[in-house]
Amino acid sequence: GTATKSQCGMMDTMEPLRPSTMVAIEVAEFGEPEVMKCLPSKLPTPDKGEVLVSMRTAGVNPVETYIRSGKYAKLPTLPYTPGGEGAGFVAEVGAGVTKVSVGQRVYLAGSKTGTYAQFALCNEATVFPLPDNVTFEQGATLGTAYATAHRAVFRSAQAVAGNTVMVHGATGGVGLAAVQLAKACGCLVVGTGSSAE
Repeated sequence: GTATKSQCGMMDTMEPLRPSTMVAIEVAEFGEPEVMKCLPSKLPTPDKGEVLVSMRTAGVNPVETYIRSGKYAKLPTLPYTPGGEGAGFVAEVGAGVTKVSVGQRVYLAGSKTGTYAQFALCNEATVFPLPDNVTFEQGATLGTAYATAHRAVFRSAQAVAGNTVMVHGATGGVGLAAVQLAKACGCLVVGTGSSAE
């Protein structure tokens, strides 16, 4: 007999096939970096108000190392995929999503499924447009380091142009972000940092 298109897996439309799996880093036990395993994982489907991001970069936050090692106050249920920040393209959106659209460059400041993966499922409220002049690597730092620095410099310290701002730990992720933000708004910045000893 003659095979039909459907029997051969062919489709009459140009819709791309949606994979059912992705690759993600999974932590099944707390410990050293070796507990992170790259494994196949089910590709999440965005529900109402959710966004699926095709990850290009993932931020590495020091807290994630404490969590992975089991030395943090609030630990996730095992197994889990680490990561809460990163940048990429919107792959899919759930019903009601209006802030971003499929194909758009975005950075994220929170993920429901972890960002150490090919795709991350997020609430729409934690996904933000990434300007074309900002790289994915830069975008991956915006969700935690720059948001924390912005809160410290402008909400807590209420810095304005002409102020002198002291940044302790100016060579770390949040410290460097605070230096850049304060300087950009016209503050004189004094920073501290520790030596290798």
